[in-house]
Amino acid sequence: MLPKPGSPTVTYTHWRSALLTKLKHRACALKREAYALYIATRDPRVPWYVKVFVGLVVAHTFSPIDLIPDFIPVLGYLDDLVITPLGIALALRMIPSEVMSDARQKAEVLLQQGKPISRAGALMVVAIWLVIIIAVIWSVVRIVSGQAA
Repeated sequence: MLPKPGSPTVTYTHWRSALLTKLKHRACALKREAYALYIATRDPRVPWYVKVFVGLVVAHTFSPIDLIPDFIPVLGYLDDLVITPLGIALALRMIPSEVMSDARQKAEVLLQQGKPISRAGALMVVAIWLVIIIAVIWSVVRIVSGQAA
């Protein structure tokens, strides 16, 4: 439990440090759950449509590139603070509990061997940005050529 910021024995710095530590632990737990989801998608007891959804969530979670870059004010952190946890929470509800239990055990062992990075996730994010850039360029060219005619 976090100490209250106004308590006389706790300074703001200590309170902030405790909050950051708690958030780091939650982020690690979230990554562990995402990796367990990745392992669960390989289980034959999981329906194909769940595998597709979980695959997208896991690829996004482990992608070294953010869908919405963090330097964009407010929206940049929306990706990390809202989209990823909601995707993982929804995916966890879609997979049978016994499959997740097995996957969590395997994930714990595999995570001790190293940090997973999703090349597919990075490619997905790059592809989305390329589509957006191409759409913007195409729109600008249409507007400019329409006005020139």
